[in-house]
Amino acid sequence: MSSRRAPWVTLGVVVTLGAAVLAVWFARPAAAPEAAPKPVPSSATPSPSPTPSATPDPWDGWTLEQQVGQVFMVGVNVGDPKAVSTSAIRDDHVGNLFLQGRTTAGADAVRSLVDSFTALVGPTSTHSTPLLVATDQEGGEVQVLRGPGFSTIPSALEQASLSPAALQSRAATWGSELAAVGVNLDLAPVMDLVDGVPADNPPVGALDRSYGFTADSVTTHANAFSAGLSSAGVGVSIKHFPGLGRVTANTDDTAGVTDSVTTRDDASVGVFRAGIAADPMSVMVSTAIYSRIDPDNPAAFSSTVVTGMLRGDLGYDGLVVTDDLSGATQVVAWEPGERAVLALQAGVDLVLVSKDPTVAHEMVTAVLDRARSDPAFAAQVRAAAQRVLVAKGEWLSPAP
Repeated sequence: MSSRRAPWVTLGVVVTLGAAVLAVWFARPAAAPEAAPKPVPSSATPSPSPTPSATPDPWDGWTLEQQVGQVFMVGVNVGDPKAVSTSAIRDDHVGNLFLQGRTTAGADAVRSLVDSFTALVGPTSTHSTPLLVATDQEGGEVQVLRGPGFSTIPSALEQASLSPAALQSRAATWGSELAAVGVNLDLAPVMDLVDGVPADNPPVGALDRSYGFTADSVTTHANAFSAGLSSAGVGVSIKHFPGLGRVTANTDDTAGVTDSVTTRDDASVGVFRAGIAADPMSVMVSTAIYSRIDPDNPAAFSSTVVTGMLRGDLGYDGLVVTDDLSGATQVVAWEPGERAVLALQAGVDLVLVSKDPTVAHEMVTAVLDRARSDPAFAAQVRAAAQRVLVAKGEWLSPAP
């Protein structure tokens, strides 16, 4: 359980916990009760007390479309925002935003962009529920936000040369910069263990995205990064479970990317176990295939990986987000709508639609269609949306 949870959140089992968040954090004002009439003396036998009403449905007042919208995160290009990202929130009720691309315009410009999207939050769009606003601010080659108001963040490999205390302090500064522009989730740090020789695999090692080349170095420094951001009120997403440190191609631009080494009890998986112990807001699941775990499905579509390993083996009860499912070459063999459905069926909570937001509508529609015809799937979607709202209840201020 998260150390950030308010006292009313920590009571009960997960189902009760989620209901409490929905009922208390997102409750709508009710009409004031009428004054009770004064009792009239009577010699008649008193009537039995009325049976207490059932616990209110925490989803009361939410449309199915609004519930489904909470399990999506749509991208907006920070250098060239498009109307399609706006319509995803306003018309398709998408409840979360990802700042993608690159910008050097600085903090004021980013704050203005974020404000233009948070202004879309309302009773008809997101049921007045605030957005998770995320970006990729790892450092080095992967830093979306630059310019006045943003530090130049060193790569993870350079960060690993710092003491954990020094890294945590600097990460707190980087987190404060994100919080100042309205970003509340950083899809970082990378916790992939690159232990091959040479340690230069395309998606991680070649870009210096690894916090060293041993499990201890990765764990110690990635957790220091997470602690620093968390202290500034910004959540993190450790990635890319169960690890991209051993693949020989990048899922962003290559299909059929497969890890033929990693097993369920591998040291690289143990790194994520240690990362989960540091209480991240979320864990990102990769789209690579792990032939010794589930040879038939990319990890983001695999119930073995998401539900069996991450939830079961590692005991993780927080938010699970996919790597990008909109523009990654690894998943082009599936239609966009099918990608979203498969991820949610596997146990994912949040579908990332970052690179190509034009497919968000198709994805949302596919999930709605399946939820309307399949009660079991609808229950999975509702459970995923509940975990999204629990995360928001822990990390965000309530909507006014």
